[in-house]
Amino acid sequence: MKTRRLGQSAIHVTDICMGTMTFGSQTDEAEALRILDRCFDEGINFYDTAEGYPVPPDIKWVGRTEEIVGRWLKTKSRDAIILATKVSGPSHVWFKSPCRGGMTALDRHNIRTAIEASLTRLQTDYVDLYQTHWPDHDAPYDEIMDALDELVREGKVRILGCSNETSWGLMKSLAASERLGVARYHTIQNNFSLNNRRFEDELAQVCRQEGVSLIPYSPLAGGVLSGKYQGGATPEGARFSRYLAMEGRQAAMGRRFVNDKSLAATERYLAIAAEAGIDPVTMATAWSKQHDFVASTIVGVSSYDQLEPILAAKELVLDAALMKTLDRVGKDILYPMG
Repeated sequence: MKTRRLGQSAIHVTDICMGTMTFGSQTDEAEALRILDRCFDEGINFYDTAEGYPVPPDIKWVGRTEEIVGRWLKTKSRDAIILATKVSGPSHVWFKSPCRGGMTALDRHNIRTAIEASLTRLQTDYVDLYQTHWPDHDAPYDEIMDALDELVREGKVRILGCSNETSWGLMKSLAASERLGVARYHTIQNNFSLNNRRFEDELAQVCRQEGVSLIPYSPLAGGVLSGKYQGGATPEGARFSRYLAMEGRQAAMGRRFVNDKSLAATERYLAIAAEAGIDPVTMATAWSKQHDFVASTIVGVSSYDQLEPILAAKELVLDAALMKTLDRVGKDILYPMG
């Protein structure tokens, strides 16, 4: 499996990262441990979690994912794992973290409180990559970056990253770090898939010019690109089947991922995969990896049997003709997820 550098840091990670956001809610601990063990045995060294997991966000189980990952981590050599987690920021749309009673401004107090609690749950004295889960555009970036820099200097964190950030916010943070002489963001974790290519509009250029790596999440567009929601299907146990039956934030997120345009685009991708003789999940995962600004693609499963088509993408390289065919769909059906 290929490895790539995270931003301008010294850390190299496998180009597939295992995400964990359903561990402790949709996925029980026994199944989660089987999934993690299989990924480790397959050579994956990069694992991503967050203080606000699992999803959907709920006070009854917040923090459970880190606890599961922490217990698993004790069964492995710590040096063999690149571990990423996140401090909750003040999300405004899709994800409202229940951490600290919803008090998730990215100030010095909350950042310090969050890392100490995460280290306890993860049963480790450091994390390799610490990310701001959602940006706080109302807070001074100088304070945010200075507070995060303290954690790096103390050895609690090796490098820093952000998530769900805008091009403006990423540039503001990089400017603050340069001005203060403190640690910078090396990664950005944003949504990026065949059904959501907005990252290419502006942020891809920032990453290339500033030496920041994308570690994309939802490469399968929340499972939509597998084809399981085609024809109005709502498969039992599937995340968006549950979300679409809810109200508020979760229902809005479900409609963003599962809508007429996204299903139309997916129908064409399924046909392309069939013609190429490739599982659509394998194709979508491999496609995500084949971008120069991507360091590692975060995949996620809720059950062990979903791993196979993802792992089949480990060494797969899509040829130029197939990449061009996939690009055509994106040009014909613009922004399926809005």
